[in-house]
Amino acid sequence: MRVMVMIKATRASEAGEMPSEALLAEMGKFNEDLVKAGVMLGGEGLHPSRRGKRVRFAEGKRTVVDGPFAETKELIAGYWLWQVKSMDEALEWVRRCPDPMPGSEAEIEIRPVFETEDFGAEMTPELRAQEDRLRAEIEAQKKSS
Repeated sequence: MRVMVMIKATRASEAGEMPSEALLAEMGKFNEDLVKAGVMLGGEGLHPSRRGKRVRFAEGKRTVVDGPFAETKELIAGYWLWQVKSMDEALEWVRRCPDPMPGSEAEIEIRPVFETEDFGAEMTPELRAQEDRLRAEIEAQKKSS
């Protein structure tokens, strides 16, 4: 199963405070462990929301909202995409994670990623074929870059 592991933002991360060299080294070691175990598919830190935008969809209209966004506790400061056997395995890995926001109360959220099979009959053979084709194209693009 794939899971998205999201590190919630804090006031410090939203203020643009960068992690210390020690934390970068700890996270680097943790990421190495994830890669060696075949768990990590991807992951990155995110800039503060002041550098972002949101697009609101309502009644067929799209409205762009510039950051920063007010509710820090609802924002994401970084993420990983992991391939694990179970939610329990994901929890084991998060328990080993260095404190991502020393000096602040940090929170990490883990959520399963939908797989094609999760969509049932609505995912027609044609839509499955399209999904498979797109995944193959993404992989080919990764290899060529």
